[in-house]
Amino acid sequence: MPDTDGTTLGTPVDGIAGGAREAGGGGVLSSLAGTFSSNRLALVGVVVLLAIVLFCFVGPLLYRTNQTVANLALANLPPSGAHPLGTDGTGFDILGRLMLGGRSSLELGLGVAGLATTVGVVWGAVAGLAGGAVDSVMMRLVDIFLAIPPLFVFVYLATVFTPTIGLLILVVSLVSWLSPARLIRGETLSLRSREYIQATRAAGGRFVRVVLRHIVPNTFSAMVVNATFQVADAILILATLSFLGFGPPAPSATWGGMLSNGVNFLYDGYWWQVYPAGIAIVLTVVSFNFVGDALRDALDPRFQRR
Repeated sequence: MPDTDGTTLGTPVDGIAGGAREAGGGGVLSSLAGTFSSNRLALVGVVVLLAIVLFCFVGPLLYRTNQTVANLALANLPPSGAHPLGTDGTGFDILGRLMLGGRSSLELGLGVAGLATTVGVVWGAVAGLAGGAVDSVMMRLVDIFLAIPPLFVFVYLATVFTPTIGLLILVVSLVSWLSPARLIRGETLSLRSREYIQATRAAGGRFVRVVLRHIVPNTFSAMVVNATFQVADAILILATLSFLGFGPPAPSATWGGMLSNGVNFLYDGYWWQVYPAGIAIVLTVVSFNFVGDALRDALDPRFQRR
């Protein structure tokens, strides 16, 4: 029975594509299991990330602190039983602040990875499959955006609008979608010459159908790997902006903001206001990179052949 776009259900084209996806599913899982079981750094990264997620999202339910109203009477207290990591210059408990800041950082990182990857995949897939003048115009726009210094964009928008996590996700995504767009466009250029895609288009398959049914599923591995690295990049960007004073205002907390505030007291001997946030940033970013490297090794055929 003919499909609405002109192809026929049950044709060899659909059979080949479906068979490839079924065969690839077990292969992907097997490759992932093999890579992570033999890659200790990847396993460490997964364990650390799980611990950080539990710390940031479950921790505040077990360790309740006041993170909304400053209490100068408790300012700059050293680590103790009441405050395991001490307090900051405004009297906030640093352990509780670390949980709150980590939640903001992870939410932004995951939000940016999801939004930027989605936009980049659609842009790159459309440009690569369309080809010709459409591809040229779309990729020239990408080049123009890449020529604009990201820090300039961040600082300008932060001075015009009050930074919030939602706004920061949009702003960081504005410059982060360019990398996946170029990546997926390159993947699409190689995929569009495949027989099953050419057969689908020759049979009258709609452009959108080809993109959603054939291009996107076959670039999924590249999407996942790229998104993993983008989480780490977004967390670093948020830390940098917050350190420079362009992060969410108090009482919101970010790890970069904690670093920025703590540096003012570092030379007074209040080391506990700097090191916890710095260590958290390093552990999170490095762990995401370890996991991203392992995913790339498992999912990218070029690395599997080495």
